[in-house]
Amino acid sequence: MAGANVQTFTDANFEAEVLKSPVPVLVDFWAEWCMPCRMLTPTIEALGDQFAGKAKIGKIDTDANRQVSVKFGITAIPTIILFKGGEVAKKFVGITRKEDLAAALTSLAESKVAQ
Repeated sequence: MAGANVQTFTDANFEAEVLKSPVPVLVDFWAEWCMPCRMLTPTIEALGDQFAGKAKIGKIDTDANRQVSVKFGITAIPTIILFKGGEVAKKFVGITRKEDLAAALTSLAESKVAQ
């Protein structure tokens, strides 16, 4: 399902892979039955290729991973949340243009986390 540069996040690995990541992380909250989510897949895969080595790109199935979905208040999908330093940096709900996501990721990747 996911491309080579797109990870699969779960309730079990979310803290280690997302919240403790040393690089910015884009998380696509989606579900298999969600047609807009499926339409967004090529965009997520393109971002995975574009940001390989600079940021982590991944997807989490909201049906199979309820804990994380509830924790971050996911009430509509697709929802994309950008994390940096374990914190929510930006949130997008609905179909979002690749250019908008790339600009937000570039901004996060270039900024330093306050020590």
